[in-house]
Amino acid sequence: MSKPAEIYACVHATEFPGQALLRLRPELREHPCVVLEGEPPLQLACSLNRRARSLGMMHGMTQVEIDTFPGVTALRRSPREEAAAKAALLECAGAFSPRVENRSKDDVFLAVIDIAGTKSLFGPPEMLAQNLLTGIRGLGIAASIAVSGNLHASVALAKGIPAQTVKVIPTGEECAVLAPLPLTVFDLTEDQSETFSLWGIRTLEMLGALPEKELIARMGQPGKLLRQRARGELPHLFQPLEPAFKLTERMELDSPVEMLDTLLFVLNLMLDQLIRRATARVLALASVSITLTLEDGRTHSRCVRPALPANDRQLWLKLLHLDLEAHPPQAAILAVALDAEPGSTSKVQLGLFTPQLPEPSRLDVTLARIRAIVGDENVGRAVLTDTHRPDGFRMEPFTVSSMEPFEIPSVPVRSAMRRLCPAEAVLATVQSEQPMAFVFRDRRYSVERAYGPWLTGGEWWNSTLWGCEQWDLVARAQNGALLLFDS
Repeated sequence: MSKPAEIYACVHATEFPGQALLRLRPELREHPCVVLEGEPPLQLACSLNRRARSLGMMHGMTQVEIDTFPGVTALRRSPREEAAAKAALLECAGAFSPRVENRSKDDVFLAVIDIAGTKSLFGPPEMLAQNLLTGIRGLGIAASIAVSGNLHASVALAKGIPAQTVKVIPTGEECAVLAPLPLTVFDLTEDQSETFSLWGIRTLEMLGALPEKELIARMGQPGKLLRQRARGELPHLFQPLEPAFKLTERMELDSPVEMLDTLLFVLNLMLDQLIRRATARVLALASVSITLTLEDGRTHSRCVRPALPANDRQLWLKLLHLDLEAHPPQAAILAVALDAEPGSTSKVQLGLFTPQLPEPSRLDVTLARIRAIVGDENVGRAVLTDTHRPDGFRMEPFTVSSMEPFEIPSVPVRSAMRRLCPAEAVLATVQSEQPMAFVFRDRRYSVERAYGPWLTGGEWWNSTLWGCEQWDLVARAQNGALLLFDS
């Protein structure tokens, strides 16, 4: 079998510090926004959105200069949000090919995808690029995509076309397509830029037309490499990365938040991004951990795990709401972090005549409301422990396995005994070491028959040594009511 021809798709997103902040702030995307970097009062503008550039704002402006523009929103740069946005973009690119090379820089996202041999899965390169652009747009990022058989040609073209644009270079036409692009698509050094400016070289066509030997004599091997890149002829050794799959989202709030309703608006956007990323891999969210950075320097962490993995955003928002209501933070919130654990999306398959079970979402919300009333440690599934102690059980979180077929066990009919938990005090009258009468809940009972005592004990080897003396009583109240009592 012959090796498929090389073909690469380059994803390029400019003004990345600003886009990383605005992806979780959709209400600000249509307003002029600027991202500041540095410590006050030496903050400088490092990223602008399209609205801010249309007002004439530029990189490097100070806070005083920015304040002269009315209606401009200033945001502080967040490396954590940029890292989360970059990870989301790499995951989106990795859904189309496992071979992804990250060539990003400080303020620009740039990744190249090796899409050779993917035609049978995703169609021709034009269709793949359009689907990739749609996925990136769903993450709240504006990017340009260029496809070419030469990696450097795809990178140069992606830098030279507007955002939200897809361009495909036909095989063998790299030189002609790259010809009108300016030299700014290359990361030239100051000396190289000055030299080409003195020579009057402004486009890749002019650079590619320079004689190779004379260019090498004046600029050395870097000049030869630039000429090959301008003509779309420079080869490249592809170096793919293998990023770990982590469902994380980070957001630093513009001002301290004290109201839970305001925090839920932020959580809604972050959950939407997590669910999009999990759905792209045919996964669901099995658990979501929330970490709140508080104004007093502490952190407040909670973890929500429903009975079944789910991708219902409203369900997750309701569960987080109920959990934070039961365990509220003790100070204003400065930053929010969500970490999700992926799980299988398989459904529980019921038999044809199996009774219909409640919807998992309704069960999870009901359990969350009960936990808010009685406490987390009192809700779940009772599991017997390896002991003969009368109260020998523990509570575990209620979960349903989505990987195994569901079966309703057939349980034989057994007689039930009502047990009071926690145990209530009983005042007993004893004669000849046997109970004769007792008072229970302000009512007196006379014992007609007494069976026992049965002595049990255990764990003598631990500090949890226990012992129990048990009686079975048949007692009658003063009004004639008969009571079977196990004490």
